[in-house]
Order: sequence, then structure tokens, then C-alpha cells
Amino acid sequence: MTPRHATSHFEIDGLNIAYRVDGDDSKDAVVLINSLGTDLRLWEPQMDELTRHFRVIRYDCRGHGESDVPPNPATIDRLGADLVALLDCLNIERAHLCGISLGGFTALWLAAYHRERVGRCVFANAAARLGSEQSWDERIRAVEAGGLAAISETVVGRFLGATFRAAHPDVTRHLVDMVEATPAAGYIAACAALREADLHNVISRIRAPSLIIGGELDQSTPVRQSEELCTLISGSDLVVLPAAAHLTNVEQAEKFTPIVTTFLRGL
Repeated sequence: MTPRHATSHFEIDGLNIAYRVDGDDSKDAVVLINSLGTDLRLWEPQMDELTRHFRVIRYDCRGHGESDVPPNPATIDRLGADLVALLDCLNIERAHLCGISLGGFTALWLAAYHRERVGRCVFANAAARLGSEQSWDERIRAVEAGGLAAISETVVGRFLGATFRAAHPDVTRHLVDMVEATPAAGYIAACAALREADLHNVISRIRAPSLIIGGELDQSTPVRQSEELCTLISGSDLVVLPAAAHLTNVEQAEKFTPIVTTFLRGL
């Protein structure tokens, strides 16, 4: 097992953004980007395998985990700029990307607008448009009224399928705790970014070798949206994991991890 490093921070817009780097610095870099309401611990199921082959960078989206909470709503441009700043901070000219949900959306943005900075890309449980303006407004109102505890069970109910939740109550509880630990203001800021963002008009710019991963039972980004991404991104491949909901990297880590590792290695 590769030794794990402590959390570091870089500053952008007066905010401290938390990140960790694990693995051999001489190897190719891969950045793992989390979903809404989670932190960099989301990728623990993948870390042992990925650090065998890559220098692995994880970070907490602004307003999440150990990163500072922004004073204003975020935008997808702002979230993408944070990722660019992370690469600059670490003097990484080009990195592979693997993002899930909000993280996949951020990865799509970077691959479209900064093609020179990305190598191979995995867009897991992502879409050109996540949710609707109405759905995000409802989510924001619920969190404003009752904090993350008011929605955590519902959110995790979409993250993981019912069969998995019943069989793995410890994993389910861990994710509930992670969601509830997210600062309400940080969560709302990211919701605002997703409410406004639509990448349909720019995704066709992506030239990086790309793998789209979907979940058969995913309600948040249904398979049809994964299929749409595959159509929009020239030369991309699509893998749909059966009996998996939104967080495929958690629910089907035994399939997700080798698929991603093999693709990122170019094998």
C-alpha cells in the first residue's frame, strides 16, 4: 500500500482549497474530482490501485471538506478555474482526469476549454446538463430550511441502490455523514453553479481520449445522458455498470477501479 500524504492547501480568490497528492511523483498525474456533497475521501476505494500506476491528486471542491466556503454562489467557470489553479500549483502541465457527478461535470469543462491540460479523461455519472433549474431551486430551499441533514438520506438514496444500501449499512452511513458534514453554504454555492450550467454547446470541442461510465439504476444522470455524452464526444467509449446507481465508484468499486485504471494507462 502506498503511504498516504497529509492534506495541503493552495489559495485562490482568497480561499484555501484542500488537496492531497499520493503516489510516485515521477509517474503520470491523475486528478480525481468528487461529487456534490462529498469530499476527497470518496475515492478511497480506488486509491490503492491507482497509486500503483499514477501520481494521484484529490481535492475538495470549494465549500466542501477541508476547503473554505465561498462567500458567493459558484459558477462552473469558477469551479473549473479552481482545477486549473490546482494544476498550476503543482506545476502539472497535463493530467489525466477522473470525475464523478459534479466532478465529471468539472472535468468536462476543463477538457473542453483547456484541451492542452488534459490527457485521458473519465467522465463518470456525468452529463452535459445536470438536473433542472427547478430541481436545484428546490434543493437549495430544502438546505436553507433544514441544513444538509434535511436531504442527506434522500441524496444518499440516489447515490447508492437500495440493495447495496441494505447490504452495506456502514458504507451508507459513511456517505450520509460525509454529506451532513458539508457546510450548507458550500453545498448551496455548488448547487447554484449546477443550476446555471449547461455544457451542450462546448462538449464537442473535447479531443481527449474519453471514457464515459454510467450506472444502470442512476436517477441523477440516467443512462440516456451517458449515451448523449458518448455521442457528443468524438471517439469516446461508454461503459454502463449494471445494477449501479449514481456513485458507481463506491457501489461497484470492484468493476469501476480496474476499468478506470486500464483506460487511464492506455491499455
